[in-house]
Amino acid sequence: MRLNRLIVFMLAALLMAAGGVRAQTSSSESAPVTISNPVSAAPEVQASAAVVAAQEKLAASEKQVAKLKAQLEESATDDSQLVDLKVTAEALARSMLEIGVSLRPRITEIKARIDQLGAAPAEGEPAEPEVIVAERARLAEERAEINALTGRAETVSLQANEIGDQIAGARRDLFANTLFKRTEITPTLIADAFSATGNEWSQLSRTYGSWATFVWKFKRQALLGSIFFSLLAALVLIAGAYRLFGGLIIRDADNEDPPYTSRLSVAFWSIIIPTMAMTLLAALVFALMNSFAILRADVTPVIQSLIAMMLGVYFISKLARAILAPKMPAWRLVNVSNGGARVLFPLVVAMAVINGLDYVEDVMSNSLGSPVVLTVMKGFISVFMMALVLIAMALVKPMVPKTSGDPSEPGQPWPRIISRTLLVAGIGLMVTALLGYVGLARFAATQIVVTGGILTTMYIGYLSGQAVSEAGSFANTTVGRWLQARYKLSLMALDQCGLGAGLLINLLVLLMGVPLILLQWGFQIQDIEIWFYRLMTDIRIGGITISLVGILFGVVMFVLGLIATRWFQRWLDGSVMARGRMDTGVRNSIKTGIGYLGVAVAALIGISVAGIDLSSLALVAGALSLGIGFGLQNIVSNFVSGLILLAERPFKVGDWVVTGSTEGFVKKISVRATEIETFSRQSIIVPNSELINAPVGNWTHRNKLGRVDVPVGVSYDADPRRVIEILSEIARGHELVLNNPEPSVHFVNFGDSSLDFELKAHVADVLDGLSVRTELRLRIFERLKAENIEIPFPQRDLNIKLGEGGETLTTLVADLSDGDAATDDPSAKNKASVSKPSAHTLRKRRAALKAGQDSMEEDSGEGDR
Repeated sequence: MRLNRLIVFMLAALLMAAGGVRAQTSSSESAPVTISNPVSAAPEVQASAAVVAAQEKLAASEKQVAKLKAQLEESATDDSQLVDLKVTAEALARSMLEIGVSLRPRITEIKARIDQLGAAPAEGEPAEPEVIVAERARLAEERAEINALTGRAETVSLQANEIGDQIAGARRDLFANTLFKRTEITPTLIADAFSATGNEWSQLSRTYGSWATFVWKFKRQALLGSIFFSLLAALVLIAGAYRLFGGLIIRDADNEDPPYTSRLSVAFWSIIIPTMAMTLLAALVFALMNSFAILRADVTPVIQSLIAMMLGVYFISKLARAILAPKMPAWRLVNVSNGGARVLFPLVVAMAVINGLDYVEDVMSNSLGSPVVLTVMKGFISVFMMALVLIAMALVKPMVPKTSGDPSEPGQPWPRIISRTLLVAGIGLMVTALLGYVGLARFAATQIVVTGGILTTMYIGYLSGQAVSEAGSFANTTVGRWLQARYKLSLMALDQCGLGAGLLINLLVLLMGVPLILLQWGFQIQDIEIWFYRLMTDIRIGGITISLVGILFGVVMFVLGLIATRWFQRWLDGSVMARGRMDTGVRNSIKTGIGYLGVAVAALIGISVAGIDLSSLALVAGALSLGIGFGLQNIVSNFVSGLILLAERPFKVGDWVVTGSTEGFVKKISVRATEIETFSRQSIIVPNSELINAPVGNWTHRNKLGRVDVPVGVSYDADPRRVIEILSEIARGHELVLNNPEPSVHFVNFGDSSLDFELKAHVADVLDGLSVRTELRLRIFERLKAENIEIPFPQRDLNIKLGEGGETLTTLVADLSDGDAATDDPSAKNKASVSKPSAHTLRKRRAALKAGQDSMEEDSGEGDR
């Protein structure tokens, strides 16, 4: 049944397709046939897609510029809205640059097409076809339109930049007016503030009471769920932080004298890690409350301020504990007494609490719409309380006594400069507030607490990085000891790790500290984002634009290219060429060439990704070419010679070469020089140009086949033919001597003392030549000795004549003996004076005797040779 239905469906489909074909055929037959003439018909003028898109974008941008101008006037007193307008203006200016970039390819195509059409005919020349004239007019019109669009884009970009400058000026004026706005502190103002306090508290109770009642009645499960997940997140974060980083943040109470490096490191990380963990926890809690729809629009700002206040107080308390260490004097960073540390710690935390409460009260007053006099009065009270804390800190005696140096004894007063600074700061805040500049006093008090805490943390981090970078310091840290135990690192490797760790710590300090300080000084997150974007993508030096992000990506692509090249080299050498049983030298040449090619390709990719325009460097390259031609002539010559050696391969790695006075094995061929290792294991670096220009002998150029020559001398009493037979038998009997070519013996000379023969044999590996010659000599010596064939050595008959008249040596010795005896006998002086030869004669005889001895020594040495 199903098969029948399928057949029926297929037949119906075929019939419908046939009907459609017939209908199309009939319609095509009935339609008239028109033949278009491309020469006579003028092309329809249509704007390109890029031009249309640019027109639409420009129209929208011009409307947006007018809208920004209107919004700037409306938001002159709202800093956050001004920041948003600034971001919009920056994005608008960048989009205008993108319009110019998008139109650049089209304008290039138009210029190329106009060049193809050629110049218009001059007067008197034959006219062009109408199609070409129309095409040239259309291209000129489109080019003019693109130029007009580019000009409009530049105008919009300038207007956007002007709006950005106006916004920056408005923000500066707003910040200055806020700080230096003066409100007289009068009894009337105080009375109005106190009367407004009751109204604010009643409004606060109504607003937050209704919210709490609503949440408890209708959002109870959501509230309990958010609390549960918040506690779970706190447990995970706190336990995880102490488990992962406990060695960095926990102080060892048993260590009574920790090194200064450890104290700095523990202080820095005990501030950063817990604060970051608490920040993440606060963000999770706020996100959970939002996701469960617990917060209300009028409550959210106050909750955010409460979370920020708790984080700030937590950060300041961690900072004070890290520096003062009230309960662990051994880990204290400053030279204060135990009592002084216990007093200073709560004072510092009190300043943070007062400043945080002032911030929460300010946000609450804004959300409730409280009168300005109440906000001013709250700020005045908080400033006075912080000033009193500063004065109390100045009156504390926290310093360790200089005489004993014991921190447990009562302390001494501050150094004069510190105490006076604290007093001046406290009194200055009071005076500023009394004069009516409450905003300025609040700003200064906030900077004393928050900015001072951030700068102190940054300084501790900087000192920690410097201490870790010192030689031998990183090995004493917790991380250094762990690395040494885990990876068995040497002291030098640990010092290098310490240098890297110090740089990372300093970078972390800058990336975390500088934005926080900027936020405290009135800048917004959007400002920091704009500056960071400009720093990373738009650094202008004259007409050159540098992009750090582009350079970073270029370096990353270059490194990835190098890694891919090295991987491909290893794969090709180990998997392809090794299985093909290629020669080691050929494999090395191919691998080296691929390596240089990969480096060049990786460099080009990195340069292109980095956005470096090589055409801008053409002038510099042309100017440097002359210097390269003269100053780097030898380097370029060696480089080209290296490429020739790698291409022609007159020798390869592992070959035995002889060049000049150098003989040895080729170990490495690079583009500049070739490394040759002599038989004494000495590495000689030979420039490639010398190997190209000078004769080079290669014992293993085509193969390793070589010949060994062994000269042999026998006595004149020996039978030369028998000697030839013996030498031939010895050569054929050696296992390393080849039978083809067959070894040969030649009777080469009649020597002074011997009949000279020479045995010539071939070996498969010329590197075995020395051992083969040694073995052949041993066998020849043993065989000739067994055959009683003497191997002679040179002999000389030496005739020595001494004296003036040809006297013999015996006569000379006797004369010398008589002369000595006459000298010893006083009675024979007169005879001695008659019979003794003259002093000149004796000197000549002694010189002749010495010359005879020297000649004998020379003859004996020659005989040995």
